[in-house]
Amino acid sequence: MTRLSVNINKVATLRNARGGNLPDVVQFAIDCEKLGAQGITVHPRPDERHIRRQDVFDLKPIITTEFNIEGNPTPEFIDLVCTIRPTQVTLVPDSVDQLTSNHGWDTKTHLAKLTTIVQRFKSAGIRVSIFVDADPVMVEYAAKAGADRVELYTGPYAELYDREPEAAIAMYRPAAEKAHELQLGLNAGHDLNLHNLHAFVSAFPWTDEVSIGHAIISDALYLGIAETIRRYREELKIDN
Repeated sequence: MTRLSVNINKVATLRNARGGNLPDVVQFAIDCEKLGAQGITVHPRPDERHIRRQDVFDLKPIITTEFNIEGNPTPEFIDLVCTIRPTQVTLVPDSVDQLTSNHGWDTKTHLAKLTTIVQRFKSAGIRVSIFVDADPVMVEYAAKAGADRVELYTGPYAELYDREPEAAIAMYRPAAEKAHELQLGLNAGHDLNLHNLHAFVSAFPWTDEVSIGHAIISDALYLGIAETIRRYREELKIDN
């Protein structure tokens, strides 16, 4: 079954809006794991508008499932990840002032750069995933760069799924199948929710992991975090 990694950036955003330590990001991660999350994801940005560098250090010793750190591989980010040594690093081509991730790497153009970065992380024993658009060529060049996995950017999938669910699946099939063919692990993330998640993992049952934050925290406002995680785990079962 596809694993659920909970992105806790929005919890840090709420804390930072008021100052202090409420909600407690570390305790929230502990509770998510107890409630069924199979991983914790953070995306520390240079301006620390949500997850801070210190959060990453505080989270490392308490996570008992998988720790996934996302981000643009600047020298500072690379040093942070190599110091922390999470289970997985996800390389995302965000600009410094970008509100949220909205595109994947051009892995063909940046093949040399990515190859060097991937080798550095893998030499530190860290699994490497590259964030890409749903393009089989980008998947192919992620494999050439030495990545262990790709994470498909699912923003366009979610947008199209509301209008044309079959077309949304068809749009992602070539990239998902290319990853499977190349024996690359397959992750997915961005705008996945209780409405569109089951269809994605049913179409591509070799999906290893989905990383979801905004939708989970939004749903938790109404359902509570325990019920929200339970429902997302149910959506990830492909035999129901």
